[in-house]
Amino acid sequence: MLWIMRFSGFISAAMVMIILSPSLQSFPPAEAIRSSHLDAYLRFPVPSDSHRRFSFRKAPVFRNAAECRSSDRRETGVCDPSLVHVAITLDVEYLRGSMAAVHSILQHSMCPESVFFHFLVSETDLETLVRSTFPKLKFKVYYFDPEIVRSLISTSVRQALEQPLNYARNYLADLLEPCVRRVIYLDSDLVVVDDIAKLWTTSLGAKTIGAPEYCHTNFSKYFTARFWSERRYAGTFEGRKPCYFNTGVMVIDLAKWRRVGYTKRIERWMEIQRNDRIYELGSLPPFLLVFAGQVAPIEHRWNQHGLGGDNVRGSCRDLHPGPVSLLHWSGSGKPWSRLDSRRPCPLDALWAPYDLYGHSL
Repeated sequence: MLWIMRFSGFISAAMVMIILSPSLQSFPPAEAIRSSHLDAYLRFPVPSDSHRRFSFRKAPVFRNAAECRSSDRRETGVCDPSLVHVAITLDVEYLRGSMAAVHSILQHSMCPESVFFHFLVSETDLETLVRSTFPKLKFKVYYFDPEIVRSLISTSVRQALEQPLNYARNYLADLLEPCVRRVIYLDSDLVVVDDIAKLWTTSLGAKTIGAPEYCHTNFSKYFTARFWSERRYAGTFEGRKPCYFNTGVMVIDLAKWRRVGYTKRIERWMEIQRNDRIYELGSLPPFLLVFAGQVAPIEHRWNQHGLGGDNVRGSCRDLHPGPVSLLHWSGSGKPWSRLDSRRPCPLDALWAPYDLYGHSL
């Protein structure tokens, strides 16, 4: 009973904050254009109508607060230097989560007009649904060809981790325009309950990516016994102090990524995995191999992860101690599925206010 009262109070406080937020005002029209950058990545398939199964309520219209400054530069559209860039995948299975994530970002942004969304898709026509749900949203859609990574993907502990779009984050530096020099990558199973601009301004120093690190975690469990037994693999971390970090929330310096060529480094580890089976967990280990021990640390408040439970049972989890700016249902349990089945975890109630799902057509 005490547990329920605690979360009831948390939800009430959150709703008050939402009601008082200046970001609940409307903002002017924006663009929704399909990328023509790098044809090698943007080979469009036959349009899919799978999105017709979904119906989402139209979100409130959001407008900048008076404190926001408009750009005084000549650049417009995606290359406007005043923008905050956020990349999220859109696919049918997680579409409901992606829409909730966007809704939460806009709702808590002081300057929602300055947030530009980069949507990565593997099927077409989803932008129509986005436009009908967020009529004023600034966004651009990029088609990611699954064949780019299909031959590199190995089996994982959970089938969802094997989906090609899960690896699109590896190619952000290639997909997004060269003028986009920094991006926040976010998974689809999270909500932001703070101003995304605070995360955007994180200093990366000389690092390429920033993320909350968890150095108390048993890092060795992310790789197989074969990996640790062979010097040519285990020696990768020599001279580094690797810590686990969750790739569902990252601030990425795309300019530096492009200069160094990190996509090729990640692909090389995926090729090794196909032959030697050095890890078991989807797209995460290649990032750990390339970046662990070389990550700009971000406050843990920006990734309260693991709320979806483990990768098999999806059991209920508690919040980590400390403040919260982002709630992340990583793991197999997703809040929309548990809410629909009427077997939610207590924390799923914190995701529900951002859900815009209507009904299946």
